[in-house]
Amino acid sequence: MKIKQIYLLRSSFAFLLLVFLGYLVKFYPENLAGIDTNIQTAMRGDFPSVATRFFTTITNLGNELFLFLFCLFLSFSFYIKNWKAEAGFILVNFIAVGLLSTALKYLYQRPRPKIKWLIQTTGPSFPSWHTASILLITAAIVVIIQQRMKSSFLRLLLQILLIVTALLVGISRIYIGVHHPTDILGGWLLALGLSQMIYPYYHEWRFKWRFSGKQK
Repeated sequence: MKIKQIYLLRSSFAFLLLVFLGYLVKFYPENLAGIDTNIQTAMRGDFPSVATRFFTTITNLGNELFLFLFCLFLSFSFYIKNWKAEAGFILVNFIAVGLLSTALKYLYQRPRPKIKWLIQTTGPSFPSWHTASILLITAAIVVIIQQRMKSSFLRLLLQILLIVTALLVGISRIYIGVHHPTDILGGWLLALGLSQMIYPYYHEWRFKWRFSGKQK
């Protein structure tokens, strides 16, 4: 089986799981209530105030405006370095996750948790846009770091830091009360599906452009 087909198969599997989870969210929410409640209760126990400050701060890394400006900055920086495929890779990921997560939110129309929120937000709950977008963009950056950074130690250190940060943003959405845990799972599945779908096309175009001298 070709490498591209393997990635697309993984993408299909992730999307299939997302659709199944969305089906439960839409038609059998009571089947998820116990899982969501238990996780929310465990996460929102008697934590010190420093945890609240940490999670209410780190969740901002997934904000729409911050990610939009960050992706524009990265893409522009890559473009002027003549890394055109990398610049496009970042923008395509950001646009794809924004469009698809918004469409899914209004398709499933899941209400937000009926618990105290530590921040204010609006819109349907499933899947989590913050979770999906920060993880997908982080995954794209991890790929670029793997291809471009020479120091293996710094490369691994930065990749671990980025992935952990992205996962913590997802967890923060549960802690601050604006998402059900299964919203976060949905966001992770969406990011996984999109990453596996987009990457082989990025890899193909990057190879072509480097081979033809259109980029470094």
